[in-house]
Amino acid sequence: MQLPIQISFRHMEPSIAVEDRIREKAAKLEQFYDRIMGCRVVVEAPHRHRHQGKLYHVRIDLTVPGGELVVSREHHGKKAHEDVYVALRDAFNAAQRQLESYSQRQRGNVKHHEPPPSGRISLLVPEQDYGKIETVDGREIYFHRNSVLNEDFKDLQVGREVRFTEEEGDLGPQASTVHLKG
Repeated sequence: MQLPIQISFRHMEPSIAVEDRIREKAAKLEQFYDRIMGCRVVVEAPHRHRHQGKLYHVRIDLTVPGGELVVSREHHGKKAHEDVYVALRDAFNAAQRQLESYSQRQRGNVKHHEPPPSGRISLLVPEQDYGKIETVDGREIYFHRNSVLNEDFKDLQVGREVRFTEEEGDLGPQASTVHLKG
C-alpha cells in the first residue's frame, strides 16, 4: 500500500490484537490486487445502552486507481458478529471479492455475452404448429409454436424479425425459444 493503513475504533476501546489482525488481513488483500493506494478500517461496537450482545460493524474503504471500494458489513442480526474477529473476517472476505472483481474489470476480463442469433420468419405452418426462421447467414431453423415467447403463435407473420436460441434437434437445428424483435 502506498499509504499507511488507518484504523479507527468507535464506541469501544482500541485493541492492539484487533489492530494486528486488521493489518494482517489488509496485507493479505494486496495478494489479490497489488495497486491498493490506501485502506481505512473502522470497527464499531453498538452504543452501550443495548441490552443484548454487542454486534460489531466493520467498514473498509479501499482507495484504488480510478476509484474507491467500500465494504460496510452490517451485522443484520448475525449472532456470529458478537465476535469482533468474525465481523472482521466477513468484512475482509467481502473486500477481497470486490477487489477481485475490480481487478478483472481493470484487466478487461469481464464476460461478454454474445447477443442471441436473429433472423426472419420465412415459413409458418399453423395447422401443424411450426414455422421456420431464416438466419442472417441463410440457414433455416425449425421452431415449434411452444417455442414462441410473449406472443401468440397465430399472431406471427412471415417476414417478422426474431431473436432465437438455437439447439440441435432430432432432425437438425431448431429454436428452443423465439422472441419477436421490437
